[in-house]
Amino acid sequence: MVKIPNDNSARDVHIHDPSADVEAITSPESILTSARLSDNEKISLLQQWEYDVREMLVAEEEGMGDADGDLLSRIINALTALGDGPDAEHSPPTKQGGV
Repeated sequence: MVKIPNDNSARDVHIHDPSADVEAITSPESILTSARLSDNEKISLLQQWEYDVREMLVAEEEGMGDADGDLLSRIINALTALGDGPDAEHSPPTKQGGV
């Protein structure tokens, strides 16, 4: 779950924001439709989340976890909607960054 401060102050937004005055974001679609975040903040959060999900998928592939591939697709769709979709030409050839 992502938590977003309810005020409009300038801030760094992180997936694990411990702020008490927060709006809970529970899906990539919630980030995409949040009125409290700028597009850059949305992209930043989604990119962090994408990396985390890719890490979990790699761990699952190696028998060390349980990940949700559908969640990765939803994150990529949200990033694409914000104009920051996958770039196959400039993605690293690793499981964490591969397209």
